[in-house]
Amino acid sequence: MNSNQPIKPNDVITSDKESVWHHLMQHKVLESGDPLIIVKGEGMRLTDAHGREYLDATSGGVWCVNVGYGRERIANAIRDQLVKMCYFANTGGNVPGAEFAQRLLEKMPGLGRVYYSNSGSEANEKAYKMVRQLAHINGDGRKHKIIYRHRDYHGTTIATLSSTGQEQRKAQYGPYVPGFAEFANCLCYRCPFGKSYGSCDIECARDLETTILREGADEVGAVVLEPITAGGGVIPPPPEYFPIIQEICKKYGVLLHIDEVVCGLGRTGEWFGYQHYGVQPDMVTMAKGVASAYAAISCTVTTEAVFNAFKSQPDDALSYFRDISTFGGCTAGPVAGLETLAIIEEEGLLANVRSQGAHLMVRLEELKEKHPMVGDVRGKGLFAGVELVADRTTKQPVDESVAMRVAAHTLSNGVMIGRTNRSFASHNNTLCLSPALIATRRDIDDIVDAIDHALTAVATQ
Repeated sequence: MNSNQPIKPNDVITSDKESVWHHLMQHKVLESGDPLIIVKGEGMRLTDAHGREYLDATSGGVWCVNVGYGRERIANAIRDQLVKMCYFANTGGNVPGAEFAQRLLEKMPGLGRVYYSNSGSEANEKAYKMVRQLAHINGDGRKHKIIYRHRDYHGTTIATLSSTGQEQRKAQYGPYVPGFAEFANCLCYRCPFGKSYGSCDIECARDLETTILREGADEVGAVVLEPITAGGGVIPPPPEYFPIIQEICKKYGVLLHIDEVVCGLGRTGEWFGYQHYGVQPDMVTMAKGVASAYAAISCTVTTEAVFNAFKSQPDDALSYFRDISTFGGCTAGPVAGLETLAIIEEEGLLANVRSQGAHLMVRLEELKEKHPMVGDVRGKGLFAGVELVADRTTKQPVDESVAMRVAAHTLSNGVMIGRTNRSFASHNNTLCLSPALIATRRDIDDIVDAIDHALTAVATQ
């Protein structure tokens, strides 16, 4: 399709309905309706094929367009680089790959190497392979198991789903990869141990030790955690959580792998989510906002200790990391990453996230005071969750259909929000907000006002 020709909505919609298999969609809905087709974006505003405009509070639907739409400097930098040198397998190197890795590591004290691939799922797969290969390099292969947390999400491949704590996401895709085990989530609002924060012993963190001992300390190689659970309901941990996790990891020689695919590069007001919690990971994975979705890129970042372990037996033909990611050699991703870093720094976006994030939480607390349906609000920076309940006393969650109606109402009024989507048997009840790091006070007010109106409308239906 010639981009200079006027868009004919009916033609685009017909082509889409006849040809495209959409993500996360039961396509029966398109038998009586049309898909949402976005044709233009600028800043935080989107325009669909019919000319309708929306304020996007989801950073592209899956929290990734961190610096907003229509950034010509990113597009131009990618174009210039692709004309000059588009790709070579990452068995070699390229200029933007080297430069971005160095700039990224400057933001991550204690970490030393960047391994490129093209999606968050793939970045996590690389980390899992490293853990399992290290079990052989350092021993007899026994220390290969990976512990993950209930409600966390780590990807859509079979191995990453094996480490995902969301039962509906996993349903019908087994059997799963052996060697993964789950421990408790850290949602204080629904404490899995029936405790209250302030009068507990942070049992949610200490359950990691219980799980390691159950699985066998000599068999557990790593624990993988989101710094803030994202699609599982936007769950920040209590402040004591990660220091306890780190202590347990050190006690049992377990690598700490932080999955920053959602939180990475500014979402929470720091470069990375883990940097709020005084913790030093052994591995960090990232994707999504790394290049603000202007190009595909993901990174598996490790300490020098992890990297050097693969050089410990230079005469062993199997000791190096025998892995390749085809599009880890594409230059577009690192170029977009470099421009994204520059924009965040030049425009002071981390400070903006902290400022506007504070305003967002104030406004969401107002919703909680006004609407009995709002049971809990939580988050950090421009990353927030609003948990909806049918009864505040019992904390009975609303049915997923209620959250769907709230999101549909805001959309009909020109504001896109997210929600937990077919993840849990009974807790798909959280509205998820992740506006771009460029959000203004007016943007935040417009987003919360739309939710306010939707809650009122849905409550009276």
